[in-house]
Amino acid sequence: MVRIEVDEVRCNGCNFCVEFCPTSVFQLVTAQGKKVARAAKPEECWACNACMGQCAQHAISVMQDPAPARYLDAENKVPFTPLSEGEKQAYAAYAQSLERVLKLRWQPVAITLIPYGVPLPHVPTPRVKLRYCQALIIARRGNSLLMTAEYHSCADGTSILGLTGIPPKLASGDVYIKLGKVASLEAAKRMVSERLTLPEKSIRATLVTPLAAAVMKPDVVAVMAPPESMMWLCLASTFYTGRRHTFRMSSYNAQCVETTLFPYTTGEINLSLGCYGCRATSDIGDDIMFMGIPLSQLPSLVEGLERLGKKAIPDSRAKIYLPPLV
Repeated sequence: MVRIEVDEVRCNGCNFCVEFCPTSVFQLVTAQGKKVARAAKPEECWACNACMGQCAQHAISVMQDPAPARYLDAENKVPFTPLSEGEKQAYAAYAQSLERVLKLRWQPVAITLIPYGVPLPHVPTPRVKLRYCQALIIARRGNSLLMTAEYHSCADGTSILGLTGIPPKLASGDVYIKLGKVASLEAAKRMVSERLTLPEKSIRATLVTPLAAAVMKPDVVAVMAPPESMMWLCLASTFYTGRRHTFRMSSYNAQCVETTLFPYTTGEINLSLGCYGCRATSDIGDDIMFMGIPLSQLPSLVEGLERLGKKAIPDSRAKIYLPPLV
C-alpha cells in the first residue's frame, strides 16, 4: 500500500509535484490562506518518487507499507513446467564462465518477459513497488523477483515493456521537458516515438533472476560491468566472425529499452550507458555500463570469451606491452 503525506507547513505551493507526477496524483488547494499541494488521487500513485525528488522544500513523503512476499503461481490455469536439469546446468555454466573470465563483481541477470497465458514460476513478488531497473540491480546481487504491473513503480518503463498503457503526460513528452532531459516538446515527442515499445498489455510479468539460478528460459541476459569488461564481451561475441557492432544507445529508458527490448526484438547484443532513471534511483556506480545479450547469442559469446581468457585477456590486463617505467 502506498501512502502520501504532505507537510503543509513546509509546502510553498510551487506546483512542481503537480507538474512532475506522471499520473496526476496531486492538485493545489487553498488552506489557511496559502496554496498547498494535496494528494487528490492517491490510488493512482505508482510510488515513482518523482514528486519527492523535485520538491525543494522536502514537504512530500511517499511511503510504502511492506507487504508479505507473494507467489502468484497459485493463479496458474495450467501447471508451470520447470527447466530441465540440462538447461539449469547450461545457464549455471554460462554464468560461471562470465564471472570467472571477466572477474565480474556482480552476477549476470536472466530476464524473461512473460506473456499472458504462460504459467508463472514460483518466484516471490517484491514487498514494495520497484522500478524495472531497480529489480535488475537487485537481481545482480543474487535475488529473484517476479513483477506483474502492480509491482512496478515506473509508469514509463512498465508501459514500454508492454505491461500497461502509457499515461498521457508521458506520451505527450511534457514530463521530459520539465525534468530537463530535452529542449523542446518536439524533441520529447521524437524521443517517445522512436523508442521501442511492446504492445499494451501483451506482457503479464517481468521475471529477473541470477542467470545461475534461472527458473525459466531467459529472453535476454544482462551484464553490468565496467567498460573494459564490455570490450571483452564485444570481442567475444565476434570472436568467430570479426564483424563490427552497431549499438543503439540514447541514455533514455536504458534498462527497459536498451538492455532489454533491443536484444529481445533484434536478436543482437546491445550496450547501454544507463539513463537518468536507473542512475538516480539505484546504487549503480559511475563506472558501470550495461549489456543485453539475447539467449541465442550466449553460447557462442561464452565460447569466444573462454578462448580470449586463455591469452588475450590476461596479456592485456598484465600490460605486457607497457615499457618498463624507470
